[in-house]
Amino acid sequence: MRIRSGSLRDVVPAAFPYRTGFDAAGVVDEVGDGVTGVNIGDEVFGMTNSATRGANADFAVLTAWAPKPAAWSWEEAGGAAGSVETATRVLDRLAVGTGHTVLVQGAAGGVGTIAVQLAVARGATVIGTASEHNHAFLRSLGAEPTTYGTGLIERIRALAPSGVHAVFDCAGGALPDLIAITGDTARVVTIADLTAAAHGVRLSHGAPADDTGTAVGTHADRLAVHGLATAVTLANEGRLRVPVAAAFPLTEAASAHELSETRHARGKIVLVN
Repeated sequence: MRIRSGSLRDVVPAAFPYRTGFDAAGVVDEVGDGVTGVNIGDEVFGMTNSATRGANADFAVLTAWAPKPAAWSWEEAGGAAGSVETATRVLDRLAVGTGHTVLVQGAAGGVGTIAVQLAVARGATVIGTASEHNHAFLRSLGAEPTTYGTGLIERIRALAPSGVHAVFDCAGGALPDLIAITGDTARVVTIADLTAAAHGVRLSHGAPADDTGTAVGTHADRLAVHGLATAVTLANEGRLRVPVAAAFPLTEAASAHELSETRHARGKIVLVN
């Protein structure tokens, strides 16, 4: 939605008419020349090229993929790959591991829910911010929930008296508080706040850049495969699920977009065909 609106034009420029959709899942219909490790008829999930997108269609060309976990429904698989790649990329940049305490700001959304579970799987203690009605849901994912907004610093310090190792910002709008919580801009990465550079915080959108830039990570198509294999293992072990907020027929894509624009969906919004 933010790409379509133009609010991300400096990070993810778009030319219109614009083909929507990045994540997809389905049965392989054709395999490109030189492609190995996958066959016609295989069930897969993955992502299209991040520049051309076009996953919201009857057929989509995937540039990064993995076998669909048997534990996931098609709706779950269809909404997984982009969030897995994003969450893995940021957790890696923050060097999240065993014994760390991580704050996920905006933990009940599509990326946040995956980030919580992947961080827990790495052995981290996770605190997640969300509206109070989502607190039981976050606990079910393995996070300690708290509300966002006024008093956040004090609430986090009460929950993590020994400090917070890293902050993964999926929501935006609270960077001064998030920096204060860690005491170090290098330990905060946002995927949602375009004022990041002004605060000295890294913005990660899968854009080409190195760690000296305001964007971090390599291009999504080159990095996307990282995390997908781990996701399959965790899913089949029952340790990673993809919360689906709503599923719409492809013909009702406009309704899916309208729900996404509310920014209150718990988990992923997917289109099915």
